[in-house]
Parts: sequence; structure tokens; C-alpha cells
Amino acid sequence: MNLKPLGDRIVVEPVEQEEQTSLGIFLPETAKEKPQQGKVIAAGPGARKDTGERIEMDVKVSDKVLYARYAGTTVKLDGKEYLILKESDVLAVVE
Repeated sequence: MNLKPLGDRIVVEPVEQEEQTSLGIFLPETAKEKPQQGKVIAAGPGARKDTGERIEMDVKVSDKVLYARYAGTTVKLDGKEYLILKESDVLAVVE
């Protein structure tokens, strides 16, 4: 992947929701919720303070994160869908 985020942005590969419920019912595409969990594929260097110093990012590549439902911009690259988010849109890191 040749995608390098700038500033305090990250590139996330969304984790798709299961197509079948725990009771064995298959969900159609229209019934699926938009994913809110994904894996960080790339991270920018961090935002800058007014003095020009970099603010270190709290997330790093390969972290599993939860993010706001309608946050970020969706892009398709090499047939895969990715999400570009600001670090502030990340709600939590899953450990």
C-alpha cells in the first residue's frame, strides 16, 4: 500500500461485521451496521504545536481501534476499502 497519512491522520482497515447472528440468521447487506472497529495500517507523524514541535501519536501501526460511527473518509485502493481518520476520531485502542 502506498498511502502515507499526513499530520495526525491514520489509515484504518475496517473489520467487517459478521454476516450471521449468534442464532444462525443471515443478515442482508442493508441490515448490517457500519463497522466501528478496525486495524491501523498507517499513521502520520503527528500534529504540530504552535511552536512547530510534533505531538506524538497515541496510536501506532497494527493497533486495533474503535472509532466514531460516521468519522473519516472512505477510500478504495487496490480493491480494498480503507478509512482515513484524524486521531481525535479514535475512541479507544482495543488491547
